[in-house]
Amino acid sequence: MQFEFKIIPADAIETVVPLVKKMSKPHITEPLLLERFKEMVAQNYECVGVYDRGQLIGVSGLWFCTRHYSGRSVELDHVFIEDPYRNKGLGTQFINWIENYVKSKGYQAIELNAYIDNAPSQKFYEKEGFQKLGYHFVKKMN
Repeated sequence: MQFEFKIIPADAIETVVPLVKKMSKPHITEPLLLERFKEMVAQNYECVGVYDRGQLIGVSGLWFCTRHYSGRSVELDHVFIEDPYRNKGLGTQFINWIENYVKSKGYQAIELNAYIDNAPSQKFYEKEGFQKLGYHFVKKMN
């Protein structure tokens, strides 16, 4: 299969909402996702899509920043590929495309968070050369 990888324009960001909803907690609704994505595209954020014959089948957010420990880096966010396309090498193609894209923009590192209970994704990222550096903590403030 031939897949197309491309940056999703900010004015088309709503196209990612149904896919990201599939990986989101139940209380995060599609309207809330759309609201958040509209805010995200106004920040240092881009979203790359994976297409099969014009149909969006995968996404990953890209947060661009500079970190004291890694320099100019990109943090992957909400990486998702539809179930029928998993375990067929597409994830590796996707990471390779992202790596080439961010290198072309002058970035030196790629970072991401993987859920503790998602062992398959951790195994995949380690296979792709990512190293575990630490834990990601979140404290929600009411």
